[in-house]
Order: sequence, then structure tokens, then C-alpha cells
Amino acid sequence: MQKVNQTFNILPANRLADVSEYYFSKKLQEVARMNAEGKDVISLGIGSPDMPPSEDTIETLCHEAKNSNGHGYQPYTGIPELRKSFAGWYKKWYHVELDSETEIQPLIGSKEGILHVTLAFVNPGEEVLVPNPGYPTYTSLSKILGAEVIHYNLKEENEWMPDFEELERMDLSKVKLMWTNYPNMPTGANATPELYEKLVNFARKHNIVIVNDNPYSFILNEHPLSILSIPGAKECCIELNSMSKSHNMPGWRIGMLASNAEFIQWILKVKSNIDSGMFRAMQLAASKALDAEKSWYEGNNRNYRNRRKLAGDIMHALGCTYDEKQVGMFLWGKIPTNCKDVEDLTEKVLHEARVFITPGFIFGSNGNRFIRLSLCCKEDKLTEALRRIEEINIKQA
Repeated sequence: MQKVNQTFNILPANRLADVSEYYFSKKLQEVARMNAEGKDVISLGIGSPDMPPSEDTIETLCHEAKNSNGHGYQPYTGIPELRKSFAGWYKKWYHVELDSETEIQPLIGSKEGILHVTLAFVNPGEEVLVPNPGYPTYTSLSKILGAEVIHYNLKEENEWMPDFEELERMDLSKVKLMWTNYPNMPTGANATPELYEKLVNFARKHNIVIVNDNPYSFILNEHPLSILSIPGAKECCIELNSMSKSHNMPGWRIGMLASNAEFIQWILKVKSNIDSGMFRAMQLAASKALDAEKSWYEGNNRNYRNRRKLAGDIMHALGCTYDEKQVGMFLWGKIPTNCKDVEDLTEKVLHEARVFITPGFIFGSNGNRFIRLSLCCKEDKLTEALRRIEEINIKQA
């Protein structure tokens, strides 16, 4: 007897209606199909560091993984060794004093932190300020959790900094959080103490929590800066940080957030009901990575500096312009005036030159005339990408 397939009237949760699949999730499937067809696409899309962490970090992981007593559940607050190392790292490089027991919360990556902070502070229907352009996850997770997203402008003419006069004209009565991200992704704009002072004053005036996402401050940046270095910032600010970019550990999923003890406890209440602690050996290895001396960061940046030059040559080959003062692991460029649409350019480059680059519109409407190149690509691949792009007729884009 043939089995009859039944169709059930099951629908997804309403919260998915306003959220689409992450752009890179979809686009990388297309790139994978092209590679399966033998087209050998060079990806300059995602910022996933392709260099390894320090030797000491890897050796510590291997050694500690053999410890038969280190495979059980770990504390939700992270092990003391890792929290102390994060505190020492902040003191050494950012000149910020943090209490390792009460003011630091290790995370399974920054995305987890965005989720936990939003759940801890924002009720459904309340508002969050999100930069345009900005990291898409600030918007998508806020919507999934029922928050109302209010975009604020970052513009080229204002050096990709918030326009505080424009912010003051907004109705801020329902705003709980303001997401900031400096050094900025995607634009590469760097923070200044003056910007952070303005943000802290803005937060105090309007009873808003500033959440600064700070994973890029060690990439092509001579002076790492934290918003928590501003007097009084801990009272109204949270800072996210990550080892993915700074220490070449994206797949390890180790990050942290820092703030005052009360904020940390609220966030821990959420986190402890959602996940468990990270593998002890990974935490100890991360602790070792945080002990890196200046020479390790300088060696990492020598590679990025060479890649940055090649990325600049690619920008020029595409007819794009860019700001030389950018920091971080991407290069953000403005498409030429004769180019009708950024996706016309990126699709032409993908299908004719077999090079994947990111269109700026995925970061918001203020990115509509921009592209982003990742520096997480070996020099020989960047050189080949440049050769391929120079062989196609970009003017037809």
C-alpha cells in the first residue's frame, strides 16, 4: 500500500517575516556552486582571518586538551584565568582598569553578545539605534527579538561619524540601546577620544546604553582605543571585543564584553539560560594568546599592510576611490560615477573575473555606492584577482 504524504498547515514564527537569510549565507552558496563547476572563484568577501594564532596559543590548546580533567562543563562566567587575561589585555593596550571578577563576561563570539545584550536590556516594542551603514546582525537580531530598529546615519562627508545634531532631533523616548562600532566596519573609520566623549555624554543625557563593538582595533591601527577609557563610560556603556580578528581565531568563537558589575549580572542572567561555558583548553589557549607582545601584532600587520596595497590596486582597477586613513581588515571604496548600480559592478566582477567582492548595500542604504574588499586573502590570490579584473571591461558595469 502506497504511503500518502500529508501536508500540514505549519507556519514559521511571525518574527521571521521581517528577517531574511544572511547575505553571505546565500552568496557563498552561489560561490560554492561556481567552484564546483571548476570556476575557481577568489573570495574577497568575508573577513575571516586566514593566518594562524601564535604558536604558544596552539601549543597550549594541544597540551591542555590532553588533560583528562578538562573536558567537563565550564563556568558560565568563564574560567578565572581567561577573565584575568582579558583584564590585563585591556589595561596594557587600552589603559582601562577592569575588575576581572565582576566587569568582564567571556562570550562564544560577538554575535552571542549582541543577542544577550538585546535580551537583557530591550523589551519588545522598545527601540534600538543602529548605524547605517553597519553590521547587518545589529538589525536582524533586534528584529528577531521584537525591538524596533531606528537607523542613524553615518556619511562619508561626516567621516562616517554619528551626526549628533541629527540624533538630537529624533524622538529618543523609547530608545534603550545605541549600537556603535569603531574602528568601523564596513567603512574603516577610526574612533577618537572626542567621539567617545560625545557618545558617553549622549548616553547620559538620554538614559541610553551605548554598546560599542570593538573587534578591529589591532588591525592596521597604531593606537587601540576603548570607549571604556572615557571617565564615567562604564556607567552607561558596554564594550564587545573578540579574538577572531585581533588574534586570528575566528573559528574558536571566543569574545568578551565589559561594563559595570550590574550590567554584567543582567547579561549573565540571560547567558546562563541559553548556553554553557567554552571548552577549558580553548579558554586557557585564549588566555595565552592575550599575552602576545607588540612584536606579534606587528608581524600580523605586516601581512595586512602588504595585502592592503594590493587591495588598493584592485580598487583603482575598478575605478573606485577610497580613504587612505582607513584601519581594520577591509578596504571600503566608492564606485565610479559612471557605474549605475553597485550590484551591477559586483556581479560583473563575480561572473566575468571570478572574484567575489561585497556590495555596500548589504550594510545599509548609505552603502549603496560602495564596495568592500576583505584583506583575508593571500597575496598571490590578491595578485591573481587584480590580473583578472584588469582583463575585463569595467566601464560596461
